[in-house]
Amino acid sequence: MRKLLLITALWLGSLNIYSDYSANQPTDLININGVSIAYTAVGEEENPSVLMIMGLMASHKVWGEEIVNELVDSGYRVILFDNRDTGESENLDRLGKPNLYWKFAMSYLGVDFSSPYTLSDMALDGIGVLDHLGIDRAHIVGASMGGMIAQTLTSKYPERVLSLVSIMSTTGAPHLSQMSERNEQNFRGAGEWDKKAAHSYGFYPEAMPRQLTAIFKAGDRSEQVGSIKVSTLVQHGVNDTLLPPDHGEHTAELISNSKLKIYENMGHNLPPEVLPFVIEDMVSFFKENG
Repeated sequence: MRKLLLITALWLGSLNIYSDYSANQPTDLININGVSIAYTAVGEEENPSVLMIMGLMASHKVWGEEIVNELVDSGYRVILFDNRDTGESENLDRLGKPNLYWKFAMSYLGVDFSSPYTLSDMALDGIGVLDHLGIDRAHIVGASMGGMIAQTLTSKYPERVLSLVSIMSTTGAPHLSQMSERNEQNFRGAGEWDKKAAHSYGFYPEAMPRQLTAIFKAGDRSEQVGSIKVSTLVQHGVNDTLLPPDHGEHTAELISNSKLKIYENMGHNLPPEVLPFVIEDMVSFFKENG
């Protein structure tokens, strides 16, 4: 009997090893439109899929393990990928380092300008991952810049989207509140970050000039966001000083089929004490939408 219990325990343990997501689990590389994109997946293939898109300078590891494993335990297959220029995806230094002050000025003045790549290119990276895995439709989740990419993907390819979750993101409308001075100083100092230390946390400051240029080029996306007809959950923190709550409120106002959740004690992050509520609302929303 004891031997049988031991074998059963080892078998169950082996299931956990293979089913539980670890931020350090290996990624696979695929070529999407001439760029190498790293992705990983966890959960049963037959389950509904969730594609998660992280924000500025951040690899998929920044999502953390709790949110991924909770989604898997709730019956979903989670697909994560590193945005171009981050993580194990291709570094695109070969495309040059834009002058952010000049690009911002042109964006502010409404003058068109070139960008190493765009939010639409990054949305296509996500579509490419879904294509590679043979996934016709998925729930799309994006945080911060990832939310902008997720909005772009949803507006351009609604037939691929079961639902959209836009977390602490924005429409880019010029009338919305500006970031705090402290956040602005942090961005200015990003070029001086210790790259090795930043990489260990999943951040890639070398991507910032190109990714910010993509955001500047997209500009005011209100019309694009307003065109979204897919069921949408907008999640935002009341203490967000990078993209204050009116950014989330405006997103929800423009999307006719949307729900808005504003969380106390949440800034431009997913704090441990708030994360369970964010996940609970997300899972409930998914279940309402396939």
